[in-house]
Amino acid sequence: MRKIVLLLFISVSCISVKAQSETDSVKAVIQRLFTAMRTTDTVLLRSCFDANAIMQTIVTNKEGKTAVQNEEISTFISQVARLPKGSADERIEFEGIHLDGMLANVWTPYRFYFNDQFSHCGADDFTLVKVSGQWKIRYLIDTRRKLDCKP
Repeated sequence: MRKIVLLLFISVSCISVKAQSETDSVKAVIQRLFTAMRTTDTVLLRSCFDANAIMQTIVTNKEGKTAVQNEEISTFISQVARLPKGSADERIEFEGIHLDGMLANVWTPYRFYFNDQFSHCGADDFTLVKVSGQWKIRYLIDTRRKLDCKP
């Protein structure tokens, strides 16, 4: 009986360690994204995204209606490349990470600072896919607002 309990404990522990390892790997990609933004490292930035990644932002248009804006990954990378190093600082919190095989979804509230001055806040929602053994951002959608931001 003790052997069965021990085997069950080891099996559950191994599964937990594997899941934690995958969670850490997913977090690492997102942390690299924000490191690349801060350091304007376009090679590192590009490496975070899947070749067919989609980036979108939810905004309120001039008529006060919700709209979704698309942004090309290449345009985003070009914009980051033109920034002074250290000027773009997006500070996130990992609130939810969900994994299922080769699919991960991550929710991160954030506060964005430009040149050490608060700019805006919101939430990022990432969908990552494990491609050739590496997690890549496949889809990123965010919100942006200046009001109701948590400190």
